[in-house]
Amino acid sequence: MTKNTLTLDAATFAFLDIETTGGNSSHDRITEIGVRFWRAGEVVGQWQTLINPETRISPFIESLTGISNAMVANAPVFEDIAGTLEEQLKDTIFVAHNARFDYGFIKAEFRRLGLLFSAKVLCTVKLSRKLYPGFRRHNMDALIERHGLEKVQRHRALGDVSAMMAFFEHALAEKGRDAMEAAIRNLLQRPSIPSNLPTDVLQDLPRGPGVYRFYGENDVLLYVGKSTNIAQRVASHFSGDHNSSRGVRMSESLRRVDWTETAGELGALLLELKQIKQLKPLFNRRSRAAKNLVSIELTENTSGYLQARLVWEIEPHRLGDYFGLFRSKKDAEKALSGIAAKNDLCNKLLGLEPDGDGPCFQRTLGRCKGACDGGEDVVRYNLRMQIAFHGLRLKTWPWKGPVGVVEHNARTGRTDILVVYNWMHVATLNSMDELENVSLRGQAVNFDLDSYKLVVKALMGQDGRSLKVLELDAVGTPDVLMP
Repeated sequence: MTKNTLTLDAATFAFLDIETTGGNSSHDRITEIGVRFWRAGEVVGQWQTLINPETRISPFIESLTGISNAMVANAPVFEDIAGTLEEQLKDTIFVAHNARFDYGFIKAEFRRLGLLFSAKVLCTVKLSRKLYPGFRRHNMDALIERHGLEKVQRHRALGDVSAMMAFFEHALAEKGRDAMEAAIRNLLQRPSIPSNLPTDVLQDLPRGPGVYRFYGENDVLLYVGKSTNIAQRVASHFSGDHNSSRGVRMSESLRRVDWTETAGELGALLLELKQIKQLKPLFNRRSRAAKNLVSIELTENTSGYLQARLVWEIEPHRLGDYFGLFRSKKDAEKALSGIAAKNDLCNKLLGLEPDGDGPCFQRTLGRCKGACDGGEDVVRYNLRMQIAFHGLRLKTWPWKGPVGVVEHNARTGRTDILVVYNWMHVATLNSMDELENVSLRGQAVNFDLDSYKLVVKALMGQDGRSLKVLELDAVGTPDVLMP
């Protein structure tokens, strides 16, 4: 049976629910598992057990689930039932309400035993959204109320399983077999997964913003990327749209995926940039590093004409006095040549020709209006210079000191506070309490061309209007390191 030929008569659906000691699969544990097997419209089996979580159950969880420490004291530990559970779920479709939670806990328990667990997963929350898109709420209590389902013992495994199956059978009767099978096929569709990754790798990935990393053999870092939807972006890497030779080589090398969630896009962009520069992934197209950034400064010569000179010692507190940031002297001179040609400016005053007696070479060709030999009015020439260089002027930092840029994700509840100073990302904090206690004195931060462009665009562009910015006058200022 393939995902394209799935029928309700041919598939066995394992409706599963778990109870746990908490909500985090990395350290909380399972206390109960209940499974009911459904095939061709009939229940064909059932399995349930309490599990000793090998840790204390809190009074809150005891009250919520009714499962006490005394009840699980003599129950089997997960290792005792792992083999039975794996056999029970073999060749079934794993069905759960908010399946990432239940499936994630099951996988984590197997992982603690050094085992991998993988299954086709159907989430009844997603199934409800697909079949009933006009409704906003799809939690189990909402489904019971909306569809008039029989009340069950909530927060016990088989009680929640009964509610899931009742919704499933109600939707089948109301929407019909064809619509149900089409919805299930759509939800079970997955992009082609690289052969060396678990087939369910996308199930664990968050649907929010952040940075993801691809690793190869011996945990070599292959690639760092960012997205506002990590799972969606990683899936796109595995689709047929990425069949370039580079993409194929990376896919063949891929062994592991991990990620870091952020509250918003700016935090993801800054983290991606930082990790690409620091970790140097094999498949990222990185801009060449600049040992010394070069900029341009305009000063008056003894005759009052503005002249351009290259500067390597850039002072971040007076960025508005500089024009352009370049990775090399060659790049800066190329920009000056373009400005000269476009605006008929003097090559001598731009430092492109030696400063000697007589007019510049461009003057003899009629491409300089005579500032080099006093043939052009000083005020007029200086005005043309200022106009020509205006677009290259660097942005002056508009705040007195560091600021905290607040990003909040309403869906995940996560808040990040990005501490920024002179267009440099200094730190990321996760609460207002951290912000009150932070001190930037003595911290070192690098002034970087790419992060300068990114932060200026974020704070000064259209998107910056929606960002909340807090002035942080009391936290001190970091030490700025120039490349």
